[in-house]
Amino acid sequence: MSQLELLKSFIGQEFRVSPSPLMRWLNPTIISAKKGNLVFQYQVRPEWLNPIGNLHGGITAAIIDDILGATMFSLDEPAFFTTINNVIDYFSVAKPDQIIIAETFVIKHGKQFINAECNIWNNERTRLIAKGKSNFFKTEANNHNMSQKHIELSGNENLKQNYQNGIFN
Repeated sequence: MSQLELLKSFIGQEFRVSPSPLMRWLNPTIISAKKGNLVFQYQVRPEWLNPIGNLHGGITAAIIDDILGATMFSLDEPAFFTTINNVIDYFSVAKPDQIIIAETFVIKHGKQFINAECNIWNNERTRLIAKGKSNFFKTEANNHNMSQKHIELSGNENLKQNYQNGIFN
């Protein structure tokens, strides 16, 4: 199963088998998955709030960075992409229990660098909450797939089962 096929297999479900511990904590529901374009849904939780009760900018930045990383995963390339910068503009607030939508796009896919964007909307997509832009550096890796050591260290039984079933190979 390719990395994109794995993402597609979770459409309409929470992506609890992500190799990213942060993504498992953010607990998105995958709405759609295409090569270089993902749409995830999140529910704003109390621990994500700033002192005045709005979605914390740091959580917004984490969502943007993490879903853009998953977008690199969707490219099914035999490489690892590392974030080299994030630029985030904040436009509006999100409140507790609100559903927000994050959508990504690859803007430029070069040989070594990829530029991608993420928009975070309210559930109706009538209000833009934040927009993030990132550049990624492509690193050649001998084995870009998850290693058995990382899976064992995660303590996540779902990841262990998926690895044994060949999903990350």
